[in-house]
Amino acid sequence: MLKHNRSPAELRTVFGENLRKLSRAYPSISELSRRLGINRTQFNRYISGESFPRPDVLDRICSFFAVDARILLEPVDTLDPPKETVVHSQYLKDFFDTGITRVTEEVFPTGFYRFTRRSFISDDSFVVGIVHVHRIEGITYIKGYEPRAGMQFQGLSTSGPTREYRGYMTCHEDGVAFVLSRRNTLTYSFNYLARVSAAENSLWIGYVARTIRESEGGERVTRMLYEYLGPTVRDALPAARGCGFTNAPDIIPFHKRMLQLGTPFR
Repeated sequence: MLKHNRSPAELRTVFGENLRKLSRAYPSISELSRRLGINRTQFNRYISGESFPRPDVLDRICSFFAVDARILLEPVDTLDPPKETVVHSQYLKDFFDTGITRVTEEVFPTGFYRFTRRSFISDDSFVVGIVHVHRIEGITYIKGYEPRAGMQFQGLSTSGPTREYRGYMTCHEDGVAFVLSRRNTLTYSFNYLARVSAAENSLWIGYVARTIRESEGGERVTRMLYEYLGPTVRDALPAARGCGFTNAPDIIPFHKRMLQLGTPFR
């Protein structure tokens, strides 16, 4: 039963205590504040009951913790338990959360990337594409589109929603990894990248693996190169015009060397 006519001080105390309890699931207040996009000093004022967040900040906090605005009025322990997502479930928290939050701007900048890899449907062709990397509440996401020609070759729709894929990124000791899926989980792929030390922090080399059954024809794993283009659409436009299928002679020479086109993947 809600208690009515509480003073502002009482409401701030309830909210601060709720926020303190919710914060215990995270390694540090500094890390949590960064993921929320809230100044740490201001966040500490919320916890101590000194102030309330603005409506937009409250909405951000509620969305992040999967609770509603009742945390201003009732102890969080009495609220309906939040629904867990797979990645942020308590069961996987100690195994995934640290890697996900370590993908900072320094590790992998926000913006547009051009990737190059051998085609999975034609050994003589290569795919050049553009993806966009962005962050929401401290999590790094990636979004792109399958080339139209590839979808046509497989007899699939070439509409934007069908071609679109999305994924999330995590960090480990030797690079970054991300899982990508097309809408409705029609296809999956796993990607691994490590920074190329001699390329002014603009190149990453690694591989992509697609989740299909083994067959006599066609590869399931191939090398892949990522090149950072910049944070704006304007940075990506020149490269976007050259996206799609291409042949080995048309690949940038340095990229060709990094992809080791004549060397089998191991």
